Amino acid sequence: MTVTPALLPKAETRADVDFDPVIKISKSYTVLVTTPSLPVDSLAGLVALLKSKPGKLNFSSAGFGTPSHLIGEMFALQAGVRATHVPYQQFSQAITDLISGNVQYMFVTTLPVIDLIATGKLRALAVTAPTRIAALGDIPTVIEAGFPDLVTADWIGFAAKRGTAAEVTSQLNKAINKVLLEPKIRASLDKIGAVAVGGTAAEFGEGIRSDIAHWAKVVKDADIKLP
Repeated sequence: MTVTPALLPKAETRADVDFDPVIKISKSYTVLVTTPSLPVDSLAGLVALLKSKPGKLNFSSAGFGTPSHLIGEMFALQAGVRATHVPYQQFSQAITDLISGNVQYMFVTTLPVIDLIATGKLRALAVTAPTRIAALGDIPTVIEAGFPDLVTADWIGFAAKRGTAAEVTSQLNKAINKVLLEPKIRASLDKIGAVAVGGTAAEFGEGIRSDIAHWAKVVKDADIKLP
């Protein structure tokens, strides 16, 4: 939703125009994983390998314009490296090809790959979080790896149609904030690599506008255009 204005400027729906923000429910981070056959065990090692083989390695994503694609482009810009983006229509195939080594690395949400990392089918190098996350406590953050500007979070939020009565959005915000304080809810989110957020509708709205500006800059700097 927040990259659409940059990639599809004529799109009929915009998150910051057509919806009233209610609350950010949770945020989650991505993990940089590689095929086990790649001879690197750290983010610095991957950067060095990419610099030694400019444009020769591939990174996969869950599709053009998805978070995994855009974070991959952010990484390339910040590290000063070149790699070929390979978008997949089916996420399962992207993971299968990564495990087999047809593609070399990927930024991916944590939940689908936690078990694959634990069993050695994929190698995790870093998470895009400001601090280590419970689901992958032994994996360093991008800050620890020397890339503080690579911290980025995906999120899930609740919004209403623009023009919804203020008393309705206020009631929803209060109810969801209350639920997000429950220990069982927070523990469940921890297990899938997510963190409860909550807060005000205004904070959520500002976050949406900030994300739109952020991804617009990434799209421009990386010269990303729809195929």
